[in-house]
Amino acid sequence: MQHPDPKREKRTILLAQAIISCLMALLMTFIFSIAVPNLDTGLPAGWPIHWLQHWLTAWPIAFILSLGVGPLAFRIAFGLMHRFSAAG
Repeated sequence: MQHPDPKREKRTILLAQAIISCLMALLMTFIFSIAVPNLDTGLPAGWPIHWLQHWLTAWPIAFILSLGVGPLAFRIAFGLMHRFSAAG
């Protein structure tokens, strides 16, 4: 059996965080650009460009935040699962 390469695993986690943050920023900006300001008036002229600009702003922010929140979420999940498996 092969031993996992820690550097490769770290790169895989960073890549996963980049993909997750990209998709979350894409979906969130899309949903909010449609739902929030346009309930009565519909989509404004130039909407795709505005949405793209918001997504390009949101993605780097989401990625940076995922670098801090991701490890915290894994620690919390591991702690909860460890607690439940030890109790059960």
